[in-house]
Amino acid sequence: MSSIDKGTFSSGRYGCLTRVVIMAGVTYLAAELLAGVEVNSVRAAIATAIVIAVLDNLIRPILLVITLPLSFVTNGLFVFVVNTAIVMMASGFMGDKFVVDGWGWGLLFSLVLTVADYLIELPSQRSQIRYASRHQDDGRRRNDDEDFTPYEEVND
Repeated sequence: MSSIDKGTFSSGRYGCLTRVVIMAGVTYLAAELLAGVEVNSVRAAIATAIVIAVLDNLIRPILLVITLPLSFVTNGLFVFVVNTAIVMMASGFMGDKFVVDGWGWGLLFSLVLTVADYLIELPSQRSQIRYASRHQDDGRRRNDDEDFTPYEEVND
């Protein structure tokens, strides 16, 4: 089934590109709204979105495993520190093109990115739930009437 059939726009053929473009836009807008975050250009926003995506996929899982005890003790709140660390690493990697003035601004920026990421994935999650509820384990479309027995009319 294609991503169009399932109602997702962040997966499928151009999903990665779409996601990077959306996150680049969010990065640019967040930099405009937050005084402690600076992005020099749209190109820098796209590069920043790519760097954050790469760090999220390569470094974040390792950090999450290492900090698992702290995340457990803080009921998952330590994940925000990990997200902020990823943003600060991206800031260090990008140099003058993407600047974050401290951990507080990094935390706010990572919260904006987290909310945007959640909103991007929301249509995908809804369509997966809808798809799963309509199909059985074998993948065929579920017929709602197959659980009922036909009504037999009694003639006297």
